[in-house]
Amino acid sequence: MADILEQGKVDQSIANGIATVTFFHPLSNSLPGKLLNELAKTITDLGKNDSVRVVVLKSAGERAFCAGASFDELIDINDLETGKIFFSGFANVINACRTCPKLIIGRVQGKAVGGGVGVASAVDYCVATKFASVKLSELAVGIGPFVVGPAVERKIGVSAMSQLAIDATEWQSAQWAKEKGLYTEVYDTIEEMDKAVNELANKLNNSNPEAMRLLKQIFWKGTEDWSDLLKQRAAMSGELVLSEFSKNAINKFKNK
Repeated sequence: MADILEQGKVDQSIANGIATVTFFHPLSNSLPGKLLNELAKTITDLGKNDSVRVVVLKSAGERAFCAGASFDELIDINDLETGKIFFSGFANVINACRTCPKLIIGRVQGKAVGGGVGVASAVDYCVATKFASVKLSELAVGIGPFVVGPAVERKIGVSAMSQLAIDATEWQSAQWAKEKGLYTEVYDTIEEMDKAVNELANKLNNSNPEAMRLLKQIFWKGTEDWSDLLKQRAAMSGELVLSEFSKNAINKFKNK
């Protein structure tokens, strides 16, 4: 299993001021720790790149957008420090998106689970196809969506976030996600979505970079403590995953 965890990649390209970041993993675009670190660093570096005016964040393929954190890494957690590091992975990506001075467009072609919902919530403008259902499954394996929670709650509110977190085994449709504010638009096909993403990216590329930077600061006002907050949330999950209840739930989930 270690071999497959080492697979996957994060690619980036820059063309005429538009940076495109694409992540891929053969297990439904899940994000092991190594890929999470690479994704966070890529976003941070693009934020410092003066040739970039807007960032498009996407995953590869036509099916799942992101299956969340690596379940195989989760199973192997046996101490608190490892747990903290594991759950800090998505915290680092969320904070990289939050602090990046460039506006980030999210492109969600398929289902998003757990941390994948967190990534969709951390971008500044997110579009999807009708196949992009969402689910926060953490409670079903004995933990909770603590790390991604602040980003999801900021985007869709406490009520909708509570619905996702509590009804942890049920999918909510892309239309539901649009109505709650996670997606700005839902398209019938990937082609229609990509056309809209390209049009918006080009509009932003021709906009005032300083105005966009200031606008992003305003959008994220009130999140200045998230570097510490998400570390605390990672510690909560890291402790919970060591409990007998969680280990039993994880093993039961694994053996389904």
